[in-house]
Amino acid sequence: MIQDYKNYTAEDFEVWSLLASRQKENLPGKAHPEYLYCLEQLSDVLNEKAIPKFEELNEALLKANGFTITVVPGLIPVEDFFQLLADRKFSSSTWVRSKEQLEYLEEPDMFHDIFGHIPLLMNEAYADFVQKMGALGVRFIDNETVVKQLQRLYWFTIEFGLIKNGDKNMIYGAGIISSSGETDHVMNDEITIHDYNLEQIINTDFITSEIQTQYFAIESFEQLFSSIEEYEATLLATV
Repeated sequence: MIQDYKNYTAEDFEVWSLLASRQKENLPGKAHPEYLYCLEQLSDVLNEKAIPKFEELNEALLKANGFTITVVPGLIPVEDFFQLLADRKFSSSTWVRSKEQLEYLEEPDMFHDIFGHIPLLMNEAYADFVQKMGALGVRFIDNETVVKQLQRLYWFTIEFGLIKNGDKNMIYGAGIISSSGETDHVMNDEITIHDYNLEQIINTDFITSEIQTQYFAIESFEQLFSSIEEYEATLLATV
C-alpha cells in the first residue's frame, strides 16, 4: 500500500490543519519538551499547513534512527505489527477522520499515527525501545502471556505514557498527544499516576474504549530502554 496523496480532499486538509493547529497550541507546558523538540525537528515535513507526505517523513526518520513508515489499511494482526516494529517500520493508516470525528473516533487515523507517534522516533532511546518491543513480540509471538504483557507495556508507555520533568508529570504517549480531550484530562487531579514499574504494568489490564484513569510516569526515555532490556533478559532466562 502507498499514500495516494492526490486522493485527499479539501475537508481532509482542513481537518488535518484544525487538529494539528489545536494540538500545537495545546501541548506546550503539557507535552514533554523532548516531544516538542522532535516535532520542531520535523517541522519542514510535519506541520499544520498540509497533510504530511510519507516519503518526506521517511527521509528524515531514516536519517535520524533508521525508522520508516509503512502504510497499513488500519488495525493489523499483532504478529505483523510486531514484525514491522522489529524491522524499524512504524505502521500508519493514510485516512483522515471527518469533521464529525474531531473529538473522538474508535480506530486510530493518520493524525493519531503520524502526529502522535512519529516525532519521538527522532529520539534514539525511544526508537530503540520501540524496536526492541517489536523484536520481543516476534520472538515470543506463540507465547500468549508474553504477547499480552507486551500489549500492556505498549499501552501504558507508547500510547498513554507520562514522563517526569522536574516535579511535573508531562505527556509523551501518542494516545494523549493526538487528542485534545486526553491532553486536558491528564492534567486534572482525578487521575492516578504511578511511578514507572514494568512488573506492575505488564500485569495491569486496560480498557481501550474508555478515557484513562491511571498512568505510569517514566524518569527518562533511557529508563524505558533499559527496562525492556531487563525484561528481555528475564524472558530469555526462562527459555
